[in-house]
Amino acid sequence: MTTPVSSIRNLGPATEAAMARAGIRSAEDLRALGADRAYARLLAAGEKPHFIGYYVLVMALQGRPWNDCKGAEKAALRERFDAIKAGAAGQDGALPPDLTAFLRDFGIRP
Repeated sequence: MTTPVSSIRNLGPATEAAMARAGIRSAEDLRALGADRAYARLLAAGEKPHFIGYYVLVMALQGRPWNDCKGAEKAALRERFDAIKAGAAGQDGALPPDLTAFLRDFGIRP
C-alpha cells in the first residue's frame, strides 16, 4: 500500500494532483526521487516554475516547516531552483526550437 503525497507535511491536495500529473503517485515515489528530480518532473509536465513551490517541497521532504530556511541556505536553494528551471527550458535556457519558430511567425519573439 502506498502513502499519499498529501500525507507529507506542507503538501496538500493541489500538490498531490500536480505530482500525479508528473507521474509521481505516492509519498514513497516522491521521497525516492528527491526534491530536485521531482520538481524537474513537475516542470516537464507543464507546471509553471515558482521558487516558493520548490522551496516548500524541499522543506517538506526534510520534515521542516515551509518557512524554516533562511540566509545562505535559502540562497543555495535559489541557485538550485534556477538550475532546475534552466534545465527544463533547455541546456542554454532557450525555448524549444519549435516554440521559438511559432512565436517568431506570429511576431511575438524576434
